Amino acid sequence: MSHALLPPRLRSLSPVLPVVAVVALLALPVSPGGEGGAGPADALSALVVLFCAVRLLRQRRRPLSRTAAVVLGLPVAGLALAAMGAGSAGAGVAGLGRYLQVFVIVPAAVLLLIRDRPDFRLLAWSFVGLAGWQGTVGVHQFVTGTGASYQGEDIRAVGTFGPQDVMGMATVVSFGLVCAVGLSIGQGTVRQRTVAGLSALALLAPLALSFSRGAWIATAVACSAQLVLAGLRRALKAAAVAAALGVVLVGGFGVGSAMLQERVGSITQVADAPDQSVTDRYTMWAAALGMWREQPVTGVGLKGFPEHRDAHASLALSAGSDTAGAGSGFVRQPLLSPHNMYLLVLGEQGLVGLLTLAGSWLALLGCALHGLFRVRRLGSPGLDCALVACGLLIWQLTDFLYADIGGPSTVLTAICLGLAAWWALAAPGTPEEAPSRWR
Repeated sequence: MSHALLPPRLRSLSPVLPVVAVVALLALPVSPGGEGGAGPADALSALVVLFCAVRLLRQRRRPLSRTAAVVLGLPVAGLALAAMGAGSAGAGVAGLGRYLQVFVIVPAAVLLLIRDRPDFRLLAWSFVGLAGWQGTVGVHQFVTGTGASYQGEDIRAVGTFGPQDVMGMATVVSFGLVCAVGLSIGQGTVRQRTVAGLSALALLAPLALSFSRGAWIATAVACSAQLVLAGLRRALKAAAVAAALGVVLVGGFGVGSAMLQERVGSITQVADAPDQSVTDRYTMWAAALGMWREQPVTGVGLKGFPEHRDAHASLALSAGSDTAGAGSGFVRQPLLSPHNMYLLVLGEQGLVGLLTLAGSWLALLGCALHGLFRVRRLGSPGLDCALVACGLLIWQLTDFLYADIGGPSTVLTAICLGLAAWWALAAPGTPEEAPSRWR
């Protein structure tokens, strides 16, 4: 059936709705005892890619601009080289597929399925909605003592992701908060800005109760950058509101004040008396650097960190991290990654892999910032989209200093890169400048 023969209501449906469905699927509880591999959302993302491919074939149009193909395809060379150096063919294929999914294929599909700014905003609001749901579940876990175990109490907010993925809810809430901030200080309607601003303020509580230091740092950096990019006056006003809300939440109502203060203090407590999680993290960072020194150009191969970890880690590394609570029993999880995406890539893929992957991300950020400055200079619509795209990229690039890919929420990283890629590589500065393939 041709597109022209479809009913008008079906023709008007946005092709980005399948991507929204992937986001919505992450609202469902994760089965206990998962190993952090692919989940239902990953399976649906594969169908989204298939849907995008069929759509392109039916419309017979050029899929990507030359710049977009180069930027998004840059990691492929390094990944293929690292896959050939993997310890086994199975590990190489599995690692290659996962990296291509997250950093190349799904982002390209999202870019192609977004038609215009309303589609972009729809997807951004779906992030806010998911963050609101996960945040509500997380706050309830803290209040009722049904969350993941933290310092002997079941109070850590993890949403529906469970204790095996304590970063899942923090990541989702952070993405939603960054989207809400961008939508609230952009050029949208008064209603949009008001709802987005209130959503951003509401998401601060579950983010704090996630006790995720990496997410805190990345969110602070991303939101500060958004405010500065939007204008100094707005930055000062928003900073005053955030500071006042923090005083009310922590100082006035005592929302986890003692534990939050201790957690915040531990961010800089590295040399004096770091906790075991900090010791483990820095020990694994050193192990990843050791792998890179052994194979500086190509690394030890995809999925090679667990196999080479013990040969490069010191005795300070513990056997694993303890998880419990949130409906799950006690589980000791092995430490299979350095919790630093840059060092993981450097250790497993060497300089070639790091330069191609990080080069792609930096190119996206550069193009996104160029588009933002152009919109501000011309006074064109779309400042909110620009702020969301730049904020998500800055958040992800900062968070990669403290985390890597893994778990059900990883598919959101791919969608975020696709959102940013649309703004950076496809979004027109003004409606009359839109190439026909992006309308």
